[in-house]
Amino acid sequence: MSRQTTSVGSNCLDLWREKNDRLVRQAKVAQNSGLTLRRLQLAQDALEGLRGLLHSLQGLPAAVPVLPLELTVICNFIILRASLAQGFTEDQAQDIQRGLERVLETQEQQGPRLEQGLRELWDSALRASCLLPELLSALHRLAGLQAALWLSADRLGDLALLLETLNDSQSGASEDLLLLLKTWSPPAEELDAPLTLQDAQGLKDVLLTAFAYRRGLQELITGNPDKALSSLHEVASGLCPRPVLVQVYTALGSCHRKMGNPQRALLYLVAALKEGSAWGPPLLEASRLYRQLGDTTAELESLELLVEALNVPYSSKAPPFLIEVELLLPPPDLASPLHCGTQSQAKHVLASRCLQTGRAEDAAEHYLDLLALLLDSSEPRFSPPPSPPGPCMPEVFLEAAVALIQAGRAQDALTLCEELFSRTSSLLPKMSRLWEDARKGTKELPYCPLWVSATHLLQGQAWVQLGAQKVAISEFSRCLELLFRTTPEEKEQGAASNGEQGCKSDVALQQLRAAALISRGLEWVASGQDTKALQDFLLGVQMCPGNRDTYFHLLQTLKRLDRRDEATALWWRLEAQTEGPQEDATWSLPLYLESYLSWIRPSDRDAFLEEFRTSLPKSCDL
Repeated sequence: MSRQTTSVGSNCLDLWREKNDRLVRQAKVAQNSGLTLRRLQLAQDALEGLRGLLHSLQGLPAAVPVLPLELTVICNFIILRASLAQGFTEDQAQDIQRGLERVLETQEQQGPRLEQGLRELWDSALRASCLLPELLSALHRLAGLQAALWLSADRLGDLALLLETLNDSQSGASEDLLLLLKTWSPPAEELDAPLTLQDAQGLKDVLLTAFAYRRGLQELITGNPDKALSSLHEVASGLCPRPVLVQVYTALGSCHRKMGNPQRALLYLVAALKEGSAWGPPLLEASRLYRQLGDTTAELESLELLVEALNVPYSSKAPPFLIEVELLLPPPDLASPLHCGTQSQAKHVLASRCLQTGRAEDAAEHYLDLLALLLDSSEPRFSPPPSPPGPCMPEVFLEAAVALIQAGRAQDALTLCEELFSRTSSLLPKMSRLWEDARKGTKELPYCPLWVSATHLLQGQAWVQLGAQKVAISEFSRCLELLFRTTPEEKEQGAASNGEQGCKSDVALQQLRAAALISRGLEWVASGQDTKALQDFLLGVQMCPGNRDTYFHLLQTLKRLDRRDEATALWWRLEAQTEGPQEDATWSLPLYLESYLSWIRPSDRDAFLEEFRTSLPKSCDL
C-alpha cells in the first residue's frame, strides 16, 4: 500500500484535487450565468474536464489515498451529465459500477466481476468501507446517485436492498421504502474534502421528496385519495421545488375533491395557482371541482382560463446542475389528474361542455376555433377514437356540426359536413371492406362507416331546420342505406374479437339506426304520411329494442291511426321495459350522437303516457 501511495505522489493528488475543485466552481458559475449559450458552454466545458480527469485517475492502479477524490469526481461527473441531459443513461450505471470495482481492487477482491451485478458489488464495497472509513462519505454519495438511478428506473426492490445495506438493517426488503429513506443517515462531509456539486444529504432529501410524490400520485390514480394524502403532505412539508409544489397542491386538491371536501380542495388549488406559472393542472382540476359542485359558469370560466394558459409558452428557470426531484419523477400519465393535455385538447373539453350544458352558441364558436387550430397543424389522421383526453378528427367535425345545428346555424353545419365528406372521400370506394372490418371489430378504421352515416344524419337534420323536407328525407334515407349494409355483431363474437370496441361500435350503430328511423318517421308525420311513419317506427322498435323513444313515437302513431288494440299492447310492452334494466345502458355513446338523440326525445312523453294510461279501460288498468 505504501508503494502505491509513493507512486501516486502527493503533488499529483493535489493537482487532481485542484482541478476537480476548479471544475466544480466553473459548473456553479455556469449555473448563475444569465446567458443561456454561455451557461451551456461553461457546463459542457466542465463536463469534459471532469471526464478527462476521471480518465487520468482510472488510468492508474486503484489506490486508497486517491479513491475519495476519484469517487468524488465520478459523482460530480454523473450529476453534471444527468442534469444536462435531464435523465439517466446506462453509461452512468457503468460509471457507478466502475467506481465500486476500483474500491474492491484496493482490497485485492477482483474476482470474476462479470458474474456480479450492481447489488452484489454494493454489498462487497460497503463491507470493504468498514476497513477503509476514509471512503465512507464518498461511497454514501455514490450510493445516493445509485438510489436516484434505480428510483427513476422504478427498480424499487433493488433500491430497498441498497438502503438496507446502507442502514445495516436486517429486516428484509419488505420494509417500507419511505421509512428506509428516512432512516438512512449519510456521514457528514469533512471540511477539507474535495468540492462536490451535491452531497449525500442533499441527494437523500431529493430521494425522499421524489419517492413520496410518486407514491402519493400512484395512490391517487388508483383511487385511494385518503392514502395519497399522507404521502403528498410529506412532499409539501419537505424541500420541494416550486414547480413540483404546484403539482403537489393540485394533487392534494384532487384528493379532497374525491373525498367530498370541496372547500379544502379549493384552498389547495388557489395555493397551486399562487405558487407558479404552470397553471394548467390546477385550472383543469378546478373545472372538475366546479362541475362536481354543479357550478357550470365557474366550470366553463376555469376551462376558458385553461385554454388561455396552455396558449402561453411555459417558461421556467433553467434547472440547476444538480439531481433534482423532477429528474426522478415518472413521465406524465394520461390517467393522472395532473395531465392537462394540449391547448387543442383543452379547447375540445371546453367546447364539449358548452354543448352538453346547452350553451350552443358558445359551443359552436369554440368548435370552429378548435377546427381552425387543428387544421392549421399537420394533416390529421383518421383513426379510431383514442382513450381520453379526446376524440379523433371526424368526431370533432360531427360534434361541431351538432353545435352549429343546435345554435340555429344549419347552413354552416352543411358546409362543415361537406368538408368532412371531402376528407373521407378517399375511403368511400373501400366502404364494403370497412363495413366488414366494423363487423369484425378489427383495428383498421372500424368507426369510419359510422362517421359517414352520421354525417348524412346531421345533414338531414340541417335541411329540416332549413325547411327542405324532401332533401332531409333523402339524407335520412341515405344514412339508413349505409347503416343497413351491416348487422350488429352477436355478443359472443364481440367478446371473442376485440370485444369492448366491437360492442361499443354495435351500440352506436343501433342508436344511429334508431335516430335515422325516428327522424325520417317524424318528417313523414309532418307531411301527413302516418302510414310511412308507422313503418319506420316499427322498424326502429325491431332494430333497436333498447331505445324507448321509438316505442313512444310508434305509440303516438298507432293512436293517431286509431289502432287501439295494437297501441294498448305496445303500451304494456313499454311499461314492462320501464321496470326492467335499460339495454346497453352501460355503454357511453359519442357526444354527437347523445346530443342528436336528445333532440328527438319528446319532451311531453311522460304526460302523454299518463294520459294514455288513464284512457285505458279499467279492466286493463291494473
